[in-house]
Amino acid sequence: MERFMNTSSPTDRFAGGPNVIAQAAWHSLFWLVAANAIGVLLAVLLLLPDLNVFLGEWTYGRWMMAHMNLELYGWISIPLVGYLFHIYGAGRGTMARWCRPVLWVWSAALGVGVLSWLSGHSSGKLFLDWSGYARSLFSAALFALWLLLGIAFMARRWSEHRTAPWLARLSGLLVLLAVPFALFAASNPNSYPPINPSTGGPTGASQLESSLAIVLIVLMLPLGIARKKRSGSRTIASAWMLLAIHALFCAALGHGDVSNRVPMQLVGFLTILIWLPVAPIYFGAFDWHAEACRWRQAVLWWWAALLVTGATMFLPGVLDHFKFTDGLVGHSFVAMAGFASSLIVLVMVQLLGNGGWIFNRARAFFLWHGSVIAYVVVVTMAGWREGFDPAFTMVPGFERNLLYWFRLVTGVVMLIASVDWLVASTVLLRQSNSASEVFTWEKTT
Repeated sequence: MERFMNTSSPTDRFAGGPNVIAQAAWHSLFWLVAANAIGVLLAVLLLLPDLNVFLGEWTYGRWMMAHMNLELYGWISIPLVGYLFHIYGAGRGTMARWCRPVLWVWSAALGVGVLSWLSGHSSGKLFLDWSGYARSLFSAALFALWLLLGIAFMARRWSEHRTAPWLARLSGLLVLLAVPFALFAASNPNSYPPINPSTGGPTGASQLESSLAIVLIVLMLPLGIARKKRSGSRTIASAWMLLAIHALFCAALGHGDVSNRVPMQLVGFLTILIWLPVAPIYFGAFDWHAEACRWRQAVLWWWAALLVTGATMFLPGVLDHFKFTDGLVGHSFVAMAGFASSLIVLVMVQLLGNGGWIFNRARAFFLWHGSVIAYVVVVTMAGWREGFDPAFTMVPGFERNLLYWFRLVTGVVMLIASVDWLVASTVLLRQSNSASEVFTWEKTT
């Protein structure tokens, strides 16, 4: 708090854009706290399954849907909404007043979605559980976001004469227009089956495709939030050229029902490791805010962990042992709670500037990352045992319960860290709102 109060004039920090980012951060953290609280409930139910009796129809399976979707569409997605506000200039000037209603419509759609999932309504598709009125409302929230971005784009177009950024934003806007309709169609249980009958599992080509999509996100995000260094142009261009070559190589790999024991499939996926050293070099080509240093390092460490664990899990024998076990849950946690969470926090900290102190207090930072690491270790150990005995995690026993108690503790610690961030963001939001009011009064007088 002291660091916040000792910075420069609040009107410089929060007039327009940063105030909108503070609002997005608050909404995102609210849903993170809700999702983590549900996660703690799920961990308790794994240890004490008889408690499901007291929950009526709102049992483990329904809470699990709410937990996963709130993490994705709340915690991970809303900061990207703030990122789009920044890219398209929706958080500036008179347009900023319309960002808050869009954020509230998004959160309202999530709230309706939770009630829908707990009531047993679902499409049956993982992360596409939207159905009925919740499906329509969330698609409407996505379209409302696009409409605001479109209006902001047109307003900015008249005042900006550079061609390249304008064309890039227009292209992005056209792609974003398809998102509400694509999600609405994909959530339809009749559009395609929840389980693809044409494949027996992941292939090197499919894994490389999804990994390169993540690489694309990693390369795109700094372009919108950080200035490139004078000496960084060649590095940035080389990284994008490497991605293009890698994508062509991926397209040449065999697709379909191909085993990971086929040498070319295995070697093809392992080429993703070339991005292990490239990402730090690429990030070093940009100037970052001082508040972003800690989270930039966290992103790169989790990036390395994600690539190494992903490559290891795909190896013949290893995948056979860990498939459908808690071991893959551990890898997913590296991806979501480790890498993706660090990446979206980096975006928020960079856009908040001096307001990024809310994520930089040492206590919450180390509680979060320490508990995520501990969680990954615990569930990987459980997955290793489950690979030898499929009943290990289903039949209560001393070893299984001990691991699950540790799992519960890590969930509680993550919840504490997220509550700490939410409280800090509430303080920041109040300060930013006050600063915006002062700024507006100063302009009118």
